[in-house]
Amino acid sequence: MSPTYSKKFRSVASPLALSLAFGLAFGTMLSPVMTRAAYAEDATTAPKRSMTITGTGDVSARPDIAYLDGGVISEGKTAAEALAANTKAMNAIFAALTEMKIAKDDIRTSQFSVSPLYTQPPQRPDGTQEPATIRGYQVTNQVTVTVRKLDTLGAVLDKLVTVGSNRVDSVRFEIEKPEPLLDKAREAAVIDALRKAKLYANASGVALGAVMNITEGGGYQQPMYMAKAMSMADSASVPMAAGTQQLTANVSLTIAIE
Repeated sequence: MSPTYSKKFRSVASPLALSLAFGLAFGTMLSPVMTRAAYAEDATTAPKRSMTITGTGDVSARPDIAYLDGGVISEGKTAAEALAANTKAMNAIFAALTEMKIAKDDIRTSQFSVSPLYTQPPQRPDGTQEPATIRGYQVTNQVTVTVRKLDTLGAVLDKLVTVGSNRVDSVRFEIEKPEPLLDKAREAAVIDALRKAKLYANASGVALGAVMNITEGGGYQQPMYMAKAMSMADSASVPMAAGTQQLTANVSLTIAIE
């Protein structure tokens, strides 16, 4: 029995040993190739180093348009009385604006309200108090006027006060078409970001590559307010100075590091 078993074992073991030997030899030959392939894959998939930097660009220019918010506040014992007084004053204002060569499209009602006015009775010694009673009504009518000739702004204000306006909430100066100036601010923002990137690269001993991404943070102009909540009680001369206005753009650059 033993010789038969030994013979069968040798017949099975020989192919198995040959297969193992071939596998080890083939694996040894493939190992450097697979290692190089894996290394190449890691090198291509590894994230590139980059730098993200922001830049700001500013451009100054003189405003060429103004927006005036003003109108009339009227009071009366009844809502109809207050409304009638307000309507009369506002009609005079509209006529004055037309006389000042302000186009109808440049006059817009921006606020209108009718509100009750209350009287609060004094508190009693015991801490109780009668409910508030209506003593009259207040009507507020406000318009936003676009003044395209800035040298007439003071005269427009004088005229409005003369004919009955008793409140000016704000006068703001802007640039009517800011896009060309904002484009210059955007260019300046990119130049500023690149300048900073080169500075950081030189300081850290690295070389800059291509710009990988550009994100704009927004360009805007900051309106200049010359007056806010001014009570126009008299028609004294109103000098106005538009000055200069700053337009700003912000940009963020992502730049590859070689």
